Amino acid sequence: MMQEFASFDLTSSALLNGKGVFTTVAICNGVPFLWEKHWRRLTADAQKLQIEISAHTEESVADELIESISRSNTVSGRARVSFFDQSPSALWSSEDRRKGRLFILVAERREIAENFKLTISPHRINTTSPLVGVKSCNYLDHLMAIDEARSRGFAEAIRLNERGEIASACMSNVFWLKGDRLFTPSLKTGCLAGTTREFVLENLECEEVEAGKRELETADALFLTSSGIGVMQVSVFEKRILQRVRHRMEDLLRDVTMN
Repeated sequence: MMQEFASFDLTSSALLNGKGVFTTVAICNGVPFLWEKHWRRLTADAQKLQIEISAHTEESVADELIESISRSNTVSGRARVSFFDQSPSALWSSEDRRKGRLFILVAERREIAENFKLTISPHRINTTSPLVGVKSCNYLDHLMAIDEARSRGFAEAIRLNERGEIASACMSNVFWLKGDRLFTPSLKTGCLAGTTREFVLENLECEEVEAGKRELETADALFLTSSGIGVMQVSVFEKRILQRVRHRMEDLLRDVTMN
């Protein structure tokens, strides 16, 4: 279900500069999953980018989200909740009018290849960027990185930061298993604080680390997590075929995100 865009100001910061924040919420059994975590990050990111959303409350947005899910008859899927900055761009207008516009898009769950291939992206994350850790609507950097990986026959790519540390995949967080120890990049690497990542950290023993790509090259198993895919175990990393490993991380999320 899409909302009408007709009232958007053509000089708005959203349309001219991509100024906005969003989150992708998993829909499980017709209900948004981990909504409180998504709302907390949305409001924090909006504050960082100075997007005015005070007219919207957590309850009112949740109600609109649930209504959108109901209208679309989606049982298992995803919803993108965005706030766009409708204030005029300072470069093109002298007006000082701040207002965030809510937009909700509901879709089915993403189709994921069974033989999921992962590579290293040549495009690095800059930990000094003011947008690091913010889920901004200015998403072209991530899209160009995943398009580059797909052009080489991979489904996703790991992005390193300027120090050569593992940060995340283009559109998901990464975990890896060595023996019985689970690891994921710390927020210091510039990775996004994903809601599914947070859920895993709350429920399983996992070490947050700053590590180079050698850790992935020698890992027993690699997992990607996001609201759009749940948990995905990687089949191939670069040219290395990974044997499937049964891990309780998949069991943790399967019941709440895939049913």
